Amino acid sequence: MTTSVQMKKLTMIQGINDAMWTMLAEDENVLVMGQDVGVNGGVFRATEGLYEEFGKERIIDTPLAESGIIGTSIGLAVNGFKPIAEMQFFGFIYPAFNQIMTHATRIRQRSMGRYTAPIVIRAPYGAGVKAPEIHSDSVEALFTHMPGIKVVVPSNAYDAKGLLIESINDPNPVLFLEPMRCYRSSRVEVPEEKYTIKLGKAAVRKEGEDISVFTWGAMTIETMKAVEQIEKEQNVSCEVIDLRTLYPMDKDTIAASVQKTGRALIVHEAPATGGVSGEVMSVINDTSFLYLRSPVERVCGFDIPVPVYSLENEYIPSPEKIKNAIQRSISF
Repeated sequence: MTTSVQMKKLTMIQGINDAMWTMLAEDENVLVMGQDVGVNGGVFRATEGLYEEFGKERIIDTPLAESGIIGTSIGLAVNGFKPIAEMQFFGFIYPAFNQIMTHATRIRQRSMGRYTAPIVIRAPYGAGVKAPEIHSDSVEALFTHMPGIKVVVPSNAYDAKGLLIESINDPNPVLFLEPMRCYRSSRVEVPEEKYTIKLGKAAVRKEGEDISVFTWGAMTIETMKAVEQIEKEQNVSCEVIDLRTLYPMDKDTIAASVQKTGRALIVHEAPATGGVSGEVMSVINDTSFLYLRSPVERVCGFDIPVPVYSLENEYIPSPEKIKNAIQRSISF
């Protein structure tokens, strides 16, 4: 007898909360720690209700000390716990950079496999919510260059829940980046039961024949808007790939898509120089160069910090900029 899966429509923030609730209930070694994650339920309410359900020994309010949050998480992780550490904003992670780079990512190698550091570092990130300086940084490339840590970026509630549960179960440290623009921008059907999404596997959001567009996080939404518009206006068929995991990257899906369409565009809001788009271009060059009909295009943020509110929308890749890049590639 087949049992139907119960579904519910959730925002991304609810999907994240649901994932943590699921794992806290299943495994007593899972802990949540960070600034205001307990009594207040987090600045975005991602941890709302967890303190009341699981108590102060598992939902831990910490001092305002990011290096201390990660340092403590490393100690807990090598002793059998599975800490979920929240950075209140991604731009606040820099004081913890040393702990992540020199300890969390190297524990497995340093101990010759005796210890691992199963830490999930959650961080709201990205521009578009008119936050103050340092609150909107998109510096994921700093961490994809760090062997030993996985970098995950969901774009909707379904992916957020499945990817976060998989990240908590992973024996390696995982940086779980949560695009703030996606927190409450939409609702999607999410299973009530536990499920996982494999890390390192991209999602084909839309199949197409003429150009492959690669993106992640909040830019997936902007890209889908651009594709919908240009396909209505012109006889163009676009394939949209949401990478979801930036490290390890799904090179097979990238190659298969470019070899099908012969054109490629990468969209991300981080600055272009040194951005993850360069690595995607490298994958395309290594696997699919002879399939290309036009140069690979990029639409990225500018090589500046995220600007003040009044200029923020000029900084972020827009559907219009994405459409123009698609047009350049198609008409080359």
